[in-house]
Amino acid sequence: MSGGTSPGRYRAEAARTLTERPGVRAAVTSATDHSNTNRGRAYSEIDSERWRDWARDVKSHVLTHLDHYLEQADASLAANGVRVHWAETAADALTALRGIVRERDLKRAIKGKSMLTEELGVNAHLEGLGVHVREADLGEYIVQMLGQPPTHIVGPAIHLSVADCQRLFHERFGTPLDGSPDLLAKAAREVLRREFLAADLGISGANFLAADTGTIALIENEGNIRLSTSLPRVHVAFVGIEKLVPRLEDVAGFVQLTTRGSTGQPIGNYVSLIQGPRRPGEPDGPEEVHVIMVDNGRTHLLADDEAWEALRCVRCGACLNICPVYRQTGGHAYGWTYSGPIGAIIAPALLGLEQAMPLPFASTLCGACADVCPVRIPIPDLLLHWREQAVDAGLTSTTEAVGLTAYTTAAEHRGLFAAGGAMLRWLPWRLGGRALPILGGWMQERTAPQPSRRSFSSLWKDGIE
Repeated sequence: MSGGTSPGRYRAEAARTLTERPGVRAAVTSATDHSNTNRGRAYSEIDSERWRDWARDVKSHVLTHLDHYLEQADASLAANGVRVHWAETAADALTALRGIVRERDLKRAIKGKSMLTEELGVNAHLEGLGVHVREADLGEYIVQMLGQPPTHIVGPAIHLSVADCQRLFHERFGTPLDGSPDLLAKAAREVLRREFLAADLGISGANFLAADTGTIALIENEGNIRLSTSLPRVHVAFVGIEKLVPRLEDVAGFVQLTTRGSTGQPIGNYVSLIQGPRRPGEPDGPEEVHVIMVDNGRTHLLADDEAWEALRCVRCGACLNICPVYRQTGGHAYGWTYSGPIGAIIAPALLGLEQAMPLPFASTLCGACADVCPVRIPIPDLLLHWREQAVDAGLTSTTEAVGLTAYTTAAEHRGLFAAGGAMLRWLPWRLGGRALPILGGWMQERTAPQPSRRSFSSLWKDGIE
């Protein structure tokens, strides 16, 4: 979401764009189908149920003892020569970054893929400080050139077709309009190599942070994060406080489970374990490493007796890939950094429930997201939790509330229910259906249904007799 645009307004604009670009749906469906197939195969190669139970228990333990592990991580990082900055809010995190940039006179930044930096608006902040910022992940680089936010937690540009990328690269780099994906990647690689060499600031997120050793673990498939964190003289890692695991040996299990749930790989092509700046005698690595530990609403979510389990998320994207709603819309229609089912259950806490509306309702509650989550987050239960909160706060439609109350009353009285059903069966749907409350909105993008002339009760009775 671009700076200054309200989530609600952005969602409306993105939804309109979706109707104008039907190719987005095809691209997203194709990409998520591929990921789902690979995940299913990867899960079948291990005792995935046992692994997922283990991951759930470890993350739950950390979250219920977070104060202890945060203190341990702080001490471990400091012992490694890392400077730790604590940020309660997004503004605090950006203030810490500004201090680092100004104190060290940093001018060019190369940035590894990080959803937390998207959440905080790091790119816009750096540009406001006069710092040149370049995304190093190929998908992030593509959407940066287009001026768009990522559409997916793992695949930032999966909403784009090959033809979309061919046109973009032709306009920017002069590659042929029918250039192969390998040719496009080569063109991007040549540009990004110059960016890596020129950057004096490298920025990353963190997939995990081992509290016992102060080790930052980063998973990737391209190698760009490794360059972003080792070539520039200063490395700044933004770490959500929920990313902690107790021990370095826990990282081994989480890295494998995350990539299996995400892309279906047994492990990412590159796994970097960072334990501080370059030491005397070492040939490479940054002169300084800074870790900005970010809350930004996470303790508020942790304090919720039901919704706190969402903080177990490892950002694998499996729930997005399987979600029938996300697969139809892509991520931009959600209007926020985190889309899909996981976005719908963390947005109310991090953005505020009013700003997050109607995301908790953007689900069929089919339960597929819970079936694939590697850390067993009960996403459908948490969606219902936020829906209940929205109703209690008066944030839902009055018309819908009246309609549901009327339906409940009719369902409790057999005669009223039968009379209502008879009226709806004879309604001229093609002419007046779109004017109905509740159902009218549903039919704006759908063909009007053809009701049966007989009720189910009468058909059932005839079948029995």
